[in-house]
Amino acid sequence: MTGVAVEVAGLTKRYGEVTAVRDLSFVVRPGAVTAFLGPNGAGKSTTLRMIVGLVAPSSGTARIGGRPYRSIPRPSSVVGAAFPGAAVHPRHTARAHLRVYAAMGGYPDRRVDELLDLLELTGAADRHVAGFSTGMRQRLGLATALLGDPPVLLLDEPGNGLDPAGIAWLRTFLRGLADAGRTVLVSSHALAEVQQSADDVVLVSDGRLVAAGGYDELAATAGLPVQRPAAEPAGLERLFLDLTAQRRGDDRCNS
Repeated sequence: MTGVAVEVAGLTKRYGEVTAVRDLSFVVRPGAVTAFLGPNGAGKSTTLRMIVGLVAPSSGTARIGGRPYRSIPRPSSVVGAAFPGAAVHPRHTARAHLRVYAAMGGYPDRRVDELLDLLELTGAADRHVAGFSTGMRQRLGLATALLGDPPVLLLDEPGNGLDPAGIAWLRTFLRGLADAGRTVLVSSHALAEVQQSADDVVLVSDGRLVAAGGYDELAATAGLPVQRPAAEPAGLERLFLDLTAQRRGDDRCNS
């Protein structure tokens, strides 16, 4: 995939008098991990759901590889998505769960075996999902998203509930996906979860864009030392707070 992998333009979502996402625009470049960051309630999940057609926008557009999700002939082969609380039958085994989705997408059983191995779930493949830990459920969600071997992945809070070892595994896994040429857009409210794997950053607050770009670019904009977040554990948190404060100051001046 060349050019822009994901493009959001003027995206807005209103629920009655509440505006969850407000005129949001950003692009995600191919072959990179883009961290979609902001506090709880910032509109991240709603935005991701609009991108893949699960929620209809009030206005604006979202495109994947230049096309709206609903116009993609076989969407699971273009974009995979994983959301918290995705439906999984508790009496299904991991293997059975993946085979159901593989059959729906027209993918062979061997793809299921490949993903069980890739996500390190082979040893638990024939266990009921009801007995899975949070980390194992997150891995199963990632395997489901990858069934169609899509070049684009949208992951909503995949680090939720993971212990430090799980977070470390997730960082390495996401980095490996991008290094293999995939595009990863991953949301989180815990900035430290993704700071060591992210190439680009999209910061949102109150449903609006705070800033978007590479970490070094945004750090320079905020007047912070330009250094990778991995070298400064609080780097993204500090960047977010500084840019948010600047945005609020600009809003007051313009009001």
